[in-house]
Amino acid sequence: MYLYYGILVAGISVGCVSGSPTLNLYSTYFFYPVLYGPVQIAVSLFFSLLAFRNVRRIVRRQVPIVRRRLDRQMTAMILTRVVFFVIFALPFTIYRMYIINNPPSRSNSLQYSIGLLLQTSLNYFISLNNASNFYIFMAISSRYRRQVKCVLTLALLI
Repeated sequence: MYLYYGILVAGISVGCVSGSPTLNLYSTYFFYPVLYGPVQIAVSLFFSLLAFRNVRRIVRRQVPIVRRRLDRQMTAMILTRVVFFVIFALPFTIYRMYIINNPPSRSNSLQYSIGLLLQTSLNYFISLNNASNFYIFMAISSRYRRQVKCVLTLALLI
């Protein structure tokens, strides 16, 4: 099996293109629909639900109230993070599966430009997946806000 990735320089766009129909089939039917999309989402969802179940179980035990509140905040952070992960990852995955099977024609410059704009926008959107953690945690957890405030005040004093 011969797989090749080459750099394509055409006008103003530079990008990696597949030189193998086998790689296109792999990307279309296994990588994006299985590994990149549902498997990541399912694993994240599974472990966040396990964390939620553990917090529900802790409520029944003799655990200090502060610990229970912190566990609830942590679970809320995890569940919110999984929701945002799905929101950020799903459009990019769907777009990549579509564009691999239906590449835009270079002869139609408007369609090609729209495809490049959409790809660039979705690349920025998927990068928000990693950049949004700080803001999500700041919005959800009061304990996290206190810790960030403490760290920033110590950093400014030094």
